[in-house]
Amino acid sequence: MAHINTIGASMFSDLAVSKDTTQIGVITPKIAAGTVAQTDFESAFQAADFTANTAIRIRNVREFPSMGTPPNVVNVPVYGSKTSQQIQGQADANSMEITMNYVPADWASNSTLGALVGDGKLYCFRFTLMNADPTTQAGNTEGYASSAAGLGTTQNSEYYFMGKIEALLVNPQLTDATTATLTITLQSALYGAYTLGT
Repeated sequence: MAHINTIGASMFSDLAVSKDTTQIGVITPKIAAGTVAQTDFESAFQAADFTANTAIRIRNVREFPSMGTPPNVVNVPVYGSKTSQQIQGQADANSMEITMNYVPADWASNSTLGALVGDGKLYCFRFTLMNADPTTQAGNTEGYASSAAGLGTTQNSEYYFMGKIEALLVNPQLTDATTATLTITLQSALYGAYTLGT
């Protein structure tokens, strides 16, 4: 497939994290050298990675934040002028907060995802925009691998970045599903939008 080419809700969008230290060790120096490519990121999200739990989908997301590079503009008043001048401000590390329905078993301290919260380690993240569910494939029961047989079976746009899972804040609800806010800090630029397939 290719990029999404119609208007629609991206209701099948997905966020996954890779803790594959071998691939992160390949990606990180390439980012520093400015030579990182789409295939470098894809290698951290193959079917075998999902089977071995070195790549994990973050499920039950209720709301994703805006994806992209935020404006870094400061309005400066100019004496005697009716309008302010806009200049580029100091760049701060970006962070994103993801609201999700909270399933305690998925985020217990001894679980695969729970162990990543606040551990200070660098991970590779993949955010995928999709309007349809990818086709099931062998070795990855939901077809979310970064391959033609996985995400490539539906129109998709992928963004990759390096980051850390900083915090998980549980929001108890009395009349609705319990939610949680997951905070991720971006430790690299955002790479994409890429697509899988032709």
